[in-house]
Amino acid sequence: MDQYEYIRTAQRVYGKNISELARQTGHSRNTIRKALRGESWGYRAREQQSFPVLGPYRSLIEAWLRADKEVPKKQRHTARRVYNRLRTEHGYQGSESNVRRYVRLVRMELGSDPGREVFIACEADAGEEAEIDWGTATAVVGGEKVRLKFFCMRSKYSGKHFVRCYPCERQQAFFDAHIKAFDFFGGIFPVLIYDNLTTAVRKVLQGKKRIEQESFSRFKGYYSFTARFCNRDSGNEKGGVEGLVGFARRNYMVPVPVAESFEDLNEKILADCLAYGSHKMAGRSESVNERFEAEKQHLLAHPETAFSTTLPGDARVDKYATVMIDKNRYSVPWQYAGRRLKTLVYVDRVEIFADGAKLAVHERLFANNKWSLNPAHYLELIQQRPMSFSSARVIRQWREQWPQSLHQLLANFCRIQGETKGIKDFISVLMLYSHYGVDEVETAVKRALESNLNGSEGVRHVLISSREKDTSRAPLTDWPSLPSPDVSVYGVLGGVQ
Repeated sequence: MDQYEYIRTAQRVYGKNISELARQTGHSRNTIRKALRGESWGYRAREQQSFPVLGPYRSLIEAWLRADKEVPKKQRHTARRVYNRLRTEHGYQGSESNVRRYVRLVRMELGSDPGREVFIACEADAGEEAEIDWGTATAVVGGEKVRLKFFCMRSKYSGKHFVRCYPCERQQAFFDAHIKAFDFFGGIFPVLIYDNLTTAVRKVLQGKKRIEQESFSRFKGYYSFTARFCNRDSGNEKGGVEGLVGFARRNYMVPVPVAESFEDLNEKILADCLAYGSHKMAGRSESVNERFEAEKQHLLAHPETAFSTTLPGDARVDKYATVMIDKNRYSVPWQYAGRRLKTLVYVDRVEIFADGAKLAVHERLFANNKWSLNPAHYLELIQQRPMSFSSARVIRQWREQWPQSLHQLLANFCRIQGETKGIKDFISVLMLYSHYGVDEVETAVKRALESNLNGSEGVRHVLISSREKDTSRAPLTDWPSLPSPDVSVYGVLGGVQ
């Protein structure tokens, strides 16, 4: 470029001729004329790339890459593998860069170039579509570190989203999450987009055809929305909610959330979802809430009653006074052993009934071979068999939560009354939890220890007296004044005047 500038300036400004410029620059006179005639021409690409060293191997490379179209994607030749095979099997002496360049050209001709995937930018109509997906995160719930699943629903038009956490992503949780999301949005999107999750799809057929789960078809029909499923391994077809999963994990789950229960955790996340409504997405002049106001009128109305996600059933009480539900055990009063009872299984709890009366309510368990035992269901039986107290599973689980005062009271009872009588009497104290609050019983136990009371009746007396003291009325101080008494009449009562 410097010589191009020199040639044109020397001829046009200083009047030097072509022969003189050729001698000074060393270029031919034709080159000088070309520089004077027009703009800088630079280099011109070859019309056809030659491969002098690779030439004898070109047909072999083409055959390998053509055969790759018939084998699994993960077992096809890479450019590095082609180069290594040429060098070890056929004695190729050229460079790897030439092999890579030629492999790229052949793949483009064969239509198998694994280059960057190209997407089409799309825009949805207001209130027409929403996308669904699940994510995974870690939280501390009730003092225990758990691996949870969080459900995401996102409007394609406004970007408004809903996130809710569950212990699992079973179909019951899947339906419950939809119902909560419909309440959050104030309506139902006519089209919901899913990947091929097993809670909705029983079998994936060719193309867009799917055999849906029967229960999902009932749910879909009840709320009158259309389900659309992505192609296999094509998460980009619902890229908005795919991005939401990562966004929710980075923003709503960092730092690792700590909550007393799933309900508390979901309340915090719901507040985050509502706060996101004031956000303006890149390239948009309106906030998420402003765009959502425009699409609310297009949503379908709720049915008069929500779809029931409760699973009714029945189960027989086994010899351990438990019923088996989803491979987990839930206790009932021991007197019902051997009977068949009715059950209602909710997303978060299990209720057990006998003759229409509710016997027990347990928090739902989602792992396998877990036991949910209520001590009140067994205390009377254990009192009849006191030697089973130390090894009973229900007592072992419960003792981990006892305050130190209960351990001390048990030791005192056994020391003074003997082990058998002490355990029986101590169980009478534990039975008080069924009639009094936890704080009341534990306060009474502490007072009993301070007063050296070594029997259950002493603890019961402390409980009763504390309740009477709390409920006693304050003395009245606003009585009206009474007249002064006349004591003179006492002088005539059976005596000498």
